[in-house]
Order: sequence, then structure tokens, then C-alpha cells
Amino acid sequence: MRKKIVAGNWKMNLNLDEGQKLTSEIVNMLKDEHVKDVTVVLNPPFVHLYPVKKLIGDTPNLFLGAQNCSDKASGAYTGEISAGMLASFGSKYVILGHSERREYFKESNELLTAKTRQALDNGLIPIFCCGEPLEIREAGTHEDYVKQQLTESLFGFSPEEISKIVIAYEPIWAIGTGRTASSDQAQEMHAALRNHLAGKYGKEIAEGISILYGGSCNPSNAREIFSKPDVDGGLIGGASLKSRDFVEIVKSF
Repeated sequence: MRKKIVAGNWKMNLNLDEGQKLTSEIVNMLKDEHVKDVTVVLNPPFVHLYPVKKLIGDTPNLFLGAQNCSDKASGAYTGEISAGMLASFGSKYVILGHSERREYFKESNELLTAKTRQALDNGLIPIFCCGEPLEIREAGTHEDYVKQQLTESLFGFSPEEISKIVIAYEPIWAIGTGRTASSDQAQEMHAALRNHLAGKYGKEIAEGISILYGGSCNPSNAREIFSKPDVDGGLIGGASLKSRDFVEIVKSF
């Protein structure tokens, strides 16, 4: 059975005190409200990793993640953070290939292959993002576009390795715009991606890979989106900065 996962991506938000307050609230809500059977991941900026890890403690099913890692293991790469460093902090997950990284920092599919390799080699679980901009969606070529992202970045990994990766589908046109893909649109793309994975690795492996929805998910639409058979949770942006909203999304299964 596939894991149900809700991952909060704080992006470049919150100072130290704000991050600790948010984490404490989430930890207490998850414990008090006895949330079970959902893997919850907090992905703060790098400077928050250690204090957030301490606050998470031994909270069941709550894990630390990061928003990015280097494609290099170590060396003279000022400002970069390696996957090994993240693992040493207690990170379990790392987001790779987010649309903002692709757009603003020009991250290529080839670079993301190298980052994914570093993550896997250091025992991290990649949350690999893929998705299409508005012009691709309007042109009707969105399925081919997103499948190509998977093919070029991930299809060189072994069946055992691909089974460790979480996919996050981002309709880029629905991030921070107030627009949201309908639950049917989300299901259509998730099913297409799962079928694409099955074509390369077989149905059994594809059926075991969690695919998250990452486009303006909130407490009012999460239950409907998560009800779809190929949607296994969400990569949550803005709503992850509000403890009550985030926990309500976690409880939407």
C-alpha cells in the first residue's frame, strides 16, 4: 500500500522564532488530535533544520526534510549544502526540482539526475517535482512535457532506486495564483505519470510510488483532491505556514 504523505514547503519564509512557533504548534496538534497513518514532512529553509529537528523529536510519522541539495558530494562550492550534510542533521527527505528552482535557477533535468543520485546515495528520500507552465497546459502538450521530465531525470535509476523516490506533480499555473487544478485534472495527470512509470519499471513498482499533488492545496479542497485513486497526498506551500490549515490538510484523507 502506498504511503499517504503531506509535505510542507516553507520556501523562503519565517525567521527562527516564527519557525519554532509553527513547528511546536504542528507537533502539538498532531499529538493531541491523534493523527495516524499519514507521513508528515516539514521542509524548512536550511537555517531551521536543527531547531525543527529538535522540536520534532520522536513525534510519530513526523519527519524533517530540506528544500534542495547540491549535486556535489563536497568541495569548494561556496553556499551549497550537500545531501550528506542534510542527512547528518537528521533530514529524511529533500525536495528536488521544484518549479521555482527550475525557473529561477535554471535547473536542468540533467542536473536533477545528479542531485537525485546524491540524495539516494546519502539515504535521503527525494521528493521529485515535475509539472507544466500555463502555455504548455493550454497547448494540450502537458502530459508529454511532464513525462519527458521524468524520463530525462529519473529513468536511469534502477527499479530499487526509483521505488525510493516520491513524485510531486505541480501544475505550475496553479501555484500562488489562486487557481487550482480540479480534482479530475489532478487525477488525470497522476494516472498518466503512474502509467509512464509502469511502462518503464512495471506496474508493481509504479503502483508502489507515492505521487503528491503540489498546486495550491488548502483545507477546503484537500479532501476532494486526496480522494482520487492516484493522488497520494500533497506538497503544500502557503498553507504549510499556518499550523491549523496544515494539520487540517493532513487530516483530509
